[in-house]
Amino acid sequence: MILYPMNELLTNVSSRYELVNLVAHRARQLSGDAEREKEPLEDKPVTIALNEAWAGELKPEPEDEEPEGASEAADEEPNAAE
Repeated sequence: MILYPMNELLTNVSSRYELVNLVAHRARQLSGDAEREKEPLEDKPVTIALNEAWAGELKPEPEDEEPEGASEAADEEPNAAE
């Protein structure tokens, strides 16, 4: 088992929690892709995802911005008297 330096793994993410979520999400993607293609993986999906994170290939996606008008609709409350 490879022990990865935590400070190097955290260079592309803001917290350990985010790192765990990214690695788990990527591992599920790898597992699903291998199952669909019916090809065995050389290593376990989590190991592959951790290797990608350590190499700097696994980075968080930018958060989606709220669509225009969505905040305005949330501010308007339905009139309960009607």
